[in-house]
Amino acid sequence: MDHIGIDLHKRSSQICILTEGGELVERRVLTSRERFAAVLGIRSRARILIEASTESAWAAACLEQLGHEVIVADPNYAPMYAERRRKIKTDRRDARTLAEACRLGAYRPAHRTSEPQRHVRAQVAVRETLVRTRCQYMALIEAHVRQEGRHLRTGGSQTFLSRVQELSLSPPLSEVTAPLLLMLDHLNQQIRTADVQLEHLVDADPRVRRLCSVPGVGPVTAASFVATIDQVERFAGAHQVEAYLGLVPREMSSGERQHRGRITKAGNSRVRWLLVEAAWSILRYKKPETAALRHWADRIAARRGRSIAAVALARRLAGILYALLRDGTEYQPTRVRPPAHSDPAAA
Repeated sequence: MDHIGIDLHKRSSQICILTEGGELVERRVLTSRERFAAVLGIRSRARILIEASTESAWAAACLEQLGHEVIVADPNYAPMYAERRRKIKTDRRDARTLAEACRLGAYRPAHRTSEPQRHVRAQVAVRETLVRTRCQYMALIEAHVRQEGRHLRTGGSQTFLSRVQELSLSPPLSEVTAPLLLMLDHLNQQIRTADVQLEHLVDADPRVRRLCSVPGVGPVTAASFVATIDQVERFAGAHQVEAYLGLVPREMSSGERQHRGRITKAGNSRVRWLLVEAAWSILRYKKPETAALRHWADRIAARRGRSIAAVALARRLAGILYALLRDGTEYQPTRVRPPAHSDPAAA
């Protein structure tokens, strides 16, 4: 069987083919389905190694349709690049390195998210962009209003337009803010549509519905967590999920010296941020169902500060959400207890 390494890029990609007879074939092609089919569609079944990237999902599906075995590899796996020289990096060298790693088996496969969950992640990403854009527009309008010595009354994003209309803005200021106010109205409509889509997702997916039973976890956080985990069976336990989401501390230890630093921030940054926000909501808004989690985090806060306590609580929420997915159960506040032999300082 031939072994092929492909260094994928947005516009063009480098292909390196190691044939069974030891021949080396190199080609540079446009990154398109048509060119992949023209170059690799006529070859017999081969094993192809590509790095996980923005283009890897559709490229892998395209190459599999051509009859090849495709492996999407984790680019953070250092042994895969053992043959690459540090001081000289080119696409040709990278493709050769991938082909050699494919031949030797020196790679770590990356998880390929299913098509439905990729769609969910795209929905959440679009909604997040809409919300961030709305926040930028609101902040800019409020800054212009304050420059005239006026102040908006306190309120949420849904009442922002009505609060602006309550003020008698000067003609120049009205002219400046008119385009932003028009865009804000359109953004609010789009965000409401995105929220309705997420509500339908919650109703259709029992996993997301179960995760919404956890305090501080709403449809966005639950849907993002399920889409990122995808297959709960691929994790051996909650600690592996916490590490996958970058919520465990960095460690630089050698001999008798042990040093733990800030969290690694590996994995999906959106899910990590949403879990931290859920943790802050538990700490700020005291509810009976969050008492056990809040008391556990308060003990850490007394020693290390509230910011570290919030991250530690986010890590624990990740473990709880994983357990609900694994066991098919809903959140039960009475079952939450401080973990045995826990080390709050490790947060």
